[in-house]
Amino acid sequence: MAREPGDPLAPQPGRDLVLDTAALRVLAHPMRLSFLHYLRDHGPATGRRLAAHFALDSGAVSYHLRKLAAGGLIEEDVERGTRRDRWWRVKAQVLYHDPAVVENGEGEPEDSRAYLHSTLLAYGDAMRRYAADVPHLSRDWLNVTMSSERSLRLTPAQLTELKRDLVAVIDRYRDLPEEPDARPVSLHIHALPPPELPPEPRPRQ
Repeated sequence: MAREPGDPLAPQPGRDLVLDTAALRVLAHPMRLSFLHYLRDHGPATGRRLAAHFALDSGAVSYHLRKLAAGGLIEEDVERGTRRDRWWRVKAQVLYHDPAVVENGEGEPEDSRAYLHSTLLAYGDAMRRYAADVPHLSRDWLNVTMSSERSLRLTPAQLTELKRDLVAVIDRYRDLPEEPDARPVSLHIHALPPPELPPEPRPRQ
């Protein structure tokens, strides 16, 4: 069942790209998500720039870009392109996928699991890059960074309400007029149950 209009957890028409089954399967590879995040945060780029940034060979980059384009996730920026380089840009700034919603009776839980797995791997790689950049942060940005983790005991329904509250707050800041000193800020939120521990071994008799 789709989310009701006005629900913060519902996709926003004209802004959010709702991922269909085909797009989810394209993004089951974490490198493709990393490419999307780079293009979203830094703007259009060539395959050569992506290859240099991610330390990949040009053949692998071209393969992933073709998959992203075929999935409707990126498009060629023909105004920037030259006979030597093709430039690519994202088609939407916000990707939307809600595992609780199955659109038009399509989609499988395994596709959502694969997408979540890919997302976490891509974010893990991004975190390593952020860690390498910490020594270069200016004092102004260092003073406002945040790294926080909380452990809560919630039901699935309570976690849904928490997600709704968080998204509503974030959306207030999404469309603010851009200030001269604004720069992309990466906000990562993960709401996951921790892995279950194995049962305690029984003492030998």
